[in-house]
Amino acid sequence: QVQLVESGGGLVQAGGSLRLSCAASGGTFSSYVMGWFRQAPGKEREFVGGISRRGSRTDYADSVKGRFTVSRENAKNTVYLQMNSLKPEDTAVYYCAASSREVSRIKSDYYYWGQGTQVTVSS
Repeated sequence: QVQLVESGGGLVQAGGSLRLSCAASGGTFSSYVMGWFRQAPGKEREFVGGISRRGSRTDYADSVKGRFTVSRENAKNTVYLQMNSLKPEDTAVYYCAASSREVSRIKSDYYYWGQGTQVTVSS
């Protein structure tokens, strides 16, 4: 099975940038579609962005499109979420997840999840 560990979260001012990393182990990383989700207090976990096995295709939620970028380095078993122009409404716990199928915005399509990392954006 696959283990996923997120890192890079923290406190940042509005308008600033942050890069999250997700390191994978226990499987063949290049076999997995990867996604990022987030969950704000009192809200359901929502899709942020996803990337195909080779990184040729990406998908983003409208709320982050143009500000966030998902990328991956298969040789390092790592997927990234570059977050620019951060807003207070981006505050949430961010999770990475792995799927054996296509890039999807549906939580149930991902069956391996990391522990999450907190991102707090102050105004």
